[in-house]
Amino acid sequence: QVQVVESGGGLVQAGGSLRLSCIVSGLTFDDFDMGWFRQTPGKEREGLACINWLSSKTYYADSVKGRFTISRDNSKNAVYLRMNNLRPEDTAMYYCAPDQGCYLESEKILHWGQGTQVTVSS
Repeated sequence: QVQVVESGGGLVQAGGSLRLSCIVSGLTFDDFDMGWFRQTPGKEREGLACINWLSSKTYYADSVKGRFTISRDNSKNAVYLRMNNLRPEDTAMYYCAPDQGCYLESEKILHWGQGTQVTVSS
C-alpha cells in the first residue's frame, strides 16, 4: 500500500520561506519521478514542480519558477520543496505525489497524501 506523508507547512509572512518534506512508502521510490502540487478551495489542483528519479531533470510551473526548488533524497524516500519569497497567493494545501513522466497533471496521479497547509500573510 502506497503511503504519502507531507509535512513542513505553516504560517509565514510574505517574503518568507518554508521547506516542505514528503516521505513515500510502499513503492520503489527511486523508480518514480516525484511532483508537488497545490490546491485552494474551489480551484483545480495545480502542478508546481517535478523531479525525475535521478534528480537530473526538474520542471516548474511558471507561477513558482525562480522561487521554488524541488529536490529529493532517494536514500530517505523523500522529496522536498524549498519555497522562497512566498506570496499571499501561494496560500494553499500542498501535496506531493509520484508523477511518472513528470506530467504535473493531477488527473494522472494515482496516490495522494493528506497534504500540508501553507498560509502566507500579507
